[in-house]
Amino acid sequence: MAQEDLFKKLIAHCKEYGYVFPSSEIYDGLSAVYDYGQYGVELKNNIKKYWWDSMVLLHENIVGIDSAIFMHPTIWKASGHVDAFNDPLIDNKDSKKRYRADVLIEEQLAKIEGKIDKEVEKASARFGEMFDEAQFRATNGRVLEYQIKWDELHNRFAEALNNADLVELKQIIEDQEIVCPISGTRNWTEVRQFNLMFSTEMGSTADGSLKVYLRPETAQGIFVNYMNVQKSGRMKIPFGIAQIGKAFRNEIVARQFIFRMREFEQMELQFFVRPGTELEWFEKWKQLRIKWHQALGFGNENYKFHLHEKLAHYANAAVDIEFKFPFGFKEVEGIHSRTDYDLSQHQKFSGKKIQYFDPELNESYVPYVVETSIGVDRMFLQIMAASYHEDTVEDNNGQKETRVVLRLPAPLAPVKLAVMPLIKKDGLPEKAREIIEELKFDFNCQYDEKDSIGKRYRRQDAIGTPFCVTVDHDTATDNTVTIRYRDSMLQERVQISQLRELISAQVGFRTLFKQLKD
Repeated sequence: MAQEDLFKKLIAHCKEYGYVFPSSEIYDGLSAVYDYGQYGVELKNNIKKYWWDSMVLLHENIVGIDSAIFMHPTIWKASGHVDAFNDPLIDNKDSKKRYRADVLIEEQLAKIEGKIDKEVEKASARFGEMFDEAQFRATNGRVLEYQIKWDELHNRFAEALNNADLVELKQIIEDQEIVCPISGTRNWTEVRQFNLMFSTEMGSTADGSLKVYLRPETAQGIFVNYMNVQKSGRMKIPFGIAQIGKAFRNEIVARQFIFRMREFEQMELQFFVRPGTELEWFEKWKQLRIKWHQALGFGNENYKFHLHEKLAHYANAAVDIEFKFPFGFKEVEGIHSRTDYDLSQHQKFSGKKIQYFDPELNESYVPYVVETSIGVDRMFLQIMAASYHEDTVEDNNGQKETRVVLRLPAPLAPVKLAVMPLIKKDGLPEKAREIIEELKFDFNCQYDEKDSIGKRYRRQDAIGTPFCVTVDHDTATDNTVTIRYRDSMLQERVQISQLRELISAQVGFRTLFKQLKD
């Protein structure tokens, strides 16, 4: 199946099974804004718990806060967002569509990479087990020709970004003959900067109102609370402050479902360190964070690091963790060494001293910061994309059919257990209800009695429920039930008294956390 078709199926599945709905749909929706349904909100909360507990439970020197969305407008002047939070915008005059100039060029680079990969795939199929990919990439004439083109474009692009050269970005687009995907033409406007912050007014009258912004990131709420947390918690360097919260960006191009939205949620850690140690901590957090992703079991080969071509004005090192979505490798988390820029700026603009007295050095300094920032919504999409499968199985009559299954990691699954009476009489529904009443204090359970048992299994597979328990006539005599495992479809007979222990061992976060500490 083509990856584009797979992505369309995933979007449809999210709506059909109560994961994600277009916001305000009965009023024809609102561009790039989505609502999470009854299963989506459960998955989203489980993602946040996995992140939060991996930070504040597993690290004695990390604490959390929840700062306000509205903040004093001078904060955004100090942080550089008022003057520098821009994306390069370009319009196609024929289609009237708007694009990010840097994304158009990145897609061109990806096309060249795709040509190289295609040559490698063809050679691999031709030579089989004898194929040496590294040698082929280093010696094949066509691959080397493509690589030279990629290097030349990459170097030119990186220089233009670092110099904020909008004229050069436009020239690259023209030289590469990049066309609008809609109109197919190269009739482009000039490239111009576009500030991404939403603004509003705070106050009761026009004369007395204050212009404020919806925060474009959650990090500044941590920085302006640094002294409060450090003093009240008697925190010692190195230590971290974690936060989960909403952020808002007026994106030029909001697309690819929930991958890029105007209202989204972030999970961010700001880790405060002694100056001079920040790059060492940067490397440590790189490895810790990719391990967190890989613990979910979606295949290590589907993750990679991507170094930034252009460093933000506050950073001296930056890398993205990318995941292989149906539309290619894309960023899910950023790790940045932010130096002392943020705290120094807030110290300067507020006039308040923001420093740490280090008893080991017997001196005060402004701490340096290493940041990890992950989008909850992108993480949600990553998990859904990796979990969505279409299997070919046999029904009870030996006929082939397609089984749609969400192989969600059990700790993240919205519903952990579905309990089903085989039929709706003979006391079986009552027994099934008893089991749910006993287990609902431990994990999210669902009662399901509609349709045949096979259809109920398929429905729970599509929801992503890892365990189904069937209550039948033998249950009344021996207190056993049939438990079915989602991924293997295997079934076994177990005692009702065993269910809590058996399921808890699979759905608890302990299994994931152990991998992080190994």
